[in-house]
Formats: sequence, C-alpha cells, structure tokens
Amino acid sequence: MAEVKSDIEIARAANKLPIMEIGAKLGIPSESLLPYGHDKAKLSAEFIAAQKDRPDGKLILVTAINPTPAGEGKTTTTVGLGDGLNRIGKKAVICIREASLGPCFGVKGGAAGGGYAQVIPMEDMNLHFTGDFHAITSAHNLLSAMIDNHIYWGNDIGIDIRRVAWRRVMDMNDRALREIVCSLGGVANGFPRESGFDITVASEVMAILCLAKNLKDLEKRLGDIIIGYRRDKTPVYCRDIKADGAMAVLLKDAMQPNLVQTLENNPAFVHGGPFANIAHGCNSVVATTTALKLGDYVVTEAGFGADLGAEKFFNIKCRKAGLKPNAAVIVATVRAMKMNGGVKKDDLGSENVKAVVDGCANLGRHIQNVKKFGVPVVVAINHFISDTDAEMQAVQDYVKTLGTEAIVCRHWAHGSAGIEDLAHKVVEMAESGASQFAPLYADDLPLFEKIETVAKSIYHASEVIADKSVREQLRQWEQQGYGHLPVCMAKTQYSFSTDPNLRGAPTGHTVPVREVRLSAGAGFIVVITGAIMTMPGLPSVPSSEKIHLNDQGYIEGLF
Repeated sequence: MAEVKSDIEIARAANKLPIMEIGAKLGIPSESLLPYGHDKAKLSAEFIAAQKDRPDGKLILVTAINPTPAGEGKTTTTVGLGDGLNRIGKKAVICIREASLGPCFGVKGGAAGGGYAQVIPMEDMNLHFTGDFHAITSAHNLLSAMIDNHIYWGNDIGIDIRRVAWRRVMDMNDRALREIVCSLGGVANGFPRESGFDITVASEVMAILCLAKNLKDLEKRLGDIIIGYRRDKTPVYCRDIKADGAMAVLLKDAMQPNLVQTLENNPAFVHGGPFANIAHGCNSVVATTTALKLGDYVVTEAGFGADLGAEKFFNIKCRKAGLKPNAAVIVATVRAMKMNGGVKKDDLGSENVKAVVDGCANLGRHIQNVKKFGVPVVVAINHFISDTDAEMQAVQDYVKTLGTEAIVCRHWAHGSAGIEDLAHKVVEMAESGASQFAPLYADDLPLFEKIETVAKSIYHASEVIADKSVREQLRQWEQQGYGHLPVCMAKTQYSFSTDPNLRGAPTGHTVPVREVRLSAGAGFIVVITGAIMTMPGLPSVPSSEKIHLNDQGYIEGLF
C-alpha cells in the first residue's frame, strides 16, 4: 500500500501558480492586488468598491455536526466543494477564515483543509499569514493602553475604574492570563485594577473587522465600542478617548481580503477569523460580498457545528450584511456517527452499523435546525478509508427519512474528482430557487427572548436560567437602544447543551447564562453560557510540542 502523505507534504509538493494569475481568473487586474510574496495577495479597497453594481452569485454555506475527536473535515469539504464546482464548469470562489495561532499550537495543528482539498500556502496560512491577526491584536491593545493612560492622566471623562469593560487580547491559548491585576508597582504605574486577557479571535475588534463594509464603516464601529462605564453607569465609548482613528490606521491593510489558491489553483479568499464557540464564527463580510460579485458560486463555512456557526451565520452575518444563502451542506463522518453512538475513539476502525444508526440523531437535529431558516440542505459524508459500505448506507438511509440526501465525498483522497456528485447536487439546489431564507427571530424581540429562542429552538433546551443581574443588564441595554441587536451565544462546541460530554441530540436540558457582554461596535450581545472560556488553555500535550524545523529548514508538525 502506498504511503499516505501528510497534509503539509501534499501542500509543499503543490504546483502553485503566481497569485496574479489566480486574480486574473476572477478578472482582477494585477494593479488591484498587493502581493505578499508570490502566492498570496491583498485585494484593494478601490477594486472592491468598483464591483458594487455587479450581480451576486449563489451563496453556499458549509456547516457540520458537533465536532468529535474522530474528526469531521468541514474546511476540507468547503475547499473540496469549491474545487468540485470549478471542475464541473462553474466559476466558484472559496471563502474561509484565517487560522488562529491558539488552536494551531494547541489542539488542531492547522486549519487550511486537508489531503487533496487544501488551501495553500499551508504553512503561511496557519502561522503569521499577512499579519491580519497581529494588526487586530495591536489595535485592540492600543485601545487598552489608551484607556489606562487616560485614567492615569486625570480621567477627564470620569471612567469608573471598577467598570472598565475592555480587556486585553493575544493570539495564543494562555489560561494564566484569564484573570489578572494590572498597574501594580506604585503611583508611576497607574491605579491597580482587575482585568484579564481574551484570545484575539474573541476580540470585538475581530468581529468589527469581519462585519464592517468598508474603512469608513470600520472606523464608525470602532468608535461605537463601549470601553466601560461612569459611576452613574452611563457608557464610555472608544471615540470618547479618541482611539478610533489610530485603531483604524492599524487595521487599514487588515481590512483588505487575502487572495490565495487551492491545490487545484482555484481562487480562495481567506479573511478574518472569529471563533464560533465564543464569537460569531464567520469569515469577513467584505470577502464574502466581494466574492459574490466575482464568482457564480461562493462556498463559505461557519465554525464548529451548525448549532453555533450556522446559527450565527444566519442570525448575525446574513442579517447584518443582507446575504441570502441559496443552499447549505452539513458535513458528517461515519466515524463521528459511531462516536455519537457510544463507540470509543480506539474502536472506530471496526464496523458497527448499530452505533452509526444510534449516533445519527445528532446529524438529524442539525438537518432540522438548518431547515428552520428556510435553506435547502444536503449532507456530505466525508469519507474515511475505514468506512464500510453498510455504515455509509446506514447514514444515507437515515438522512432520507428526513427528506434529505446524503452524498459520499472522497475529496480528501481524490480532490475535486471525489466530490463531483455533491457539486452537481449543490447546483441543482441553488438553481431551484427553493431557498426561502429568514433569520430565526425578529430584530424587535426582547433580548432575553432571543436567547430563549436560540436555546429552545436550536439547542432543544427546556429553559434558560440567568441571575437577576444578567436580566437587569439586558433590560438596561434595551432602554439604551440596543434591544434590536442579535445575540451571539458563547457555548461549548461539543454538544447541543452546555455540557461538552453530552453527545447525541439531548432535549430538556437547561442553559445557564453566566455573563452578557455588549459588543456595540460589532452589533451584537455576547451571551456566555456554562463553563465556556474566552481565553482557552493549552491541552496536556499541545500540538506545539511536535512542530519544529527539519534539517532542510522546512516546518514539520503542522497538519
């Protein structure tokens, strides 16, 4: 049997085209691309603005079941489907998120697809790329520095240092920084106060960059950030300490989408990267809307399972950007079905049709949930070599009972040739005009009822519990004019519930709301549930232990 190459080996052997040639496939002139080396470039704001009157292509969302240690391959399927659509003659563009260094050095080890369905350059994408995340980190922490500096030099606008809401960020998993005390060391260092760090992908600046339409909108949204409150509980805004202009300057280049290519030399925009378990989990609006002007089909993804990523894509991104998705793909694997059916990871290689059937409830829940948004759905079974015909047939038979089709996809091993059937099905769905997309709740629904709607309709919870202080905070925001905002649920990705160990399709559970945060610039309320952390920690054996440079100077250990 031939040796199976690692993802990074496959990526390194790719026949890349100069990025200007990739741009030319979309009608982008070379002068509108700012190259970062030979294989990646940023797209100019002037070119983007000039496309505004062009018609939009079809928008396809790729989402998934709840992630398991068995692996699902959502990004791999997104990339494979984009390649597959191009293979069958459609002008398709892929839109995915940038990778965070946190999970790259933590659990995942990379986020550019896998096998023969990858976006390249894989090493760059998983590491510093074009510096967007560093710019976001710098802009966020500039505001942090200016807040403490304003307090130090007399606090003219009366910020209550007990109510500073703006924390600091870094793009790394570091549990030691979750809760800190800053400004220790005496008068010269300011007034000591409690604070903490979040990971960069949870920053409101990240969300703002991903939801802003252009630089002008970006600067306005930055100015709208609430940094804290006065003693009378009136909000203090970023613009009140004159930080918005300098932050926008730091983000000027980061606002421009990054153009790269797949292994099959098809165009991909990789831009923005909010996590879906603690943020809104979608790539940038500017990348998606630009791609829709340049391609007949745009394939994008939303993070983690459909209970998080797809829900936020529909209720936040589509609502805010006026997007209307034409079809959705839910990625599942036989291995994950078996795991949801109670099989341990070490036993996944053995055929177990009963466990597959038992585990399909999780997939069924996601299918039903996506249909609630009026979007037609197809299931992609991401094929593993250990899958048996009987197991795959069991998934297909189950999905058919829900009025949906499940298609076996072999893009990991065969690239676009292994996903043609799914590509044809997606075209059929998108061209049928069957999508009747609508968000799950209306803008004018009270904030707590929005939380309940998501918890009961998507998670199938029986109730939402929250302290009186949380409910009062939501009421205050409604009185201040923020009641129309959507809610962004911060919840474990591993379960429909807030218990990461509760697999399958649980019902009747309780969703405890621990904290709510107003992201006035991004335009949503973050609802923190259960034990979810906005600053992750590293696992006992982080991926970083295996990442190194080999004797030839190449990176090893990314996957």
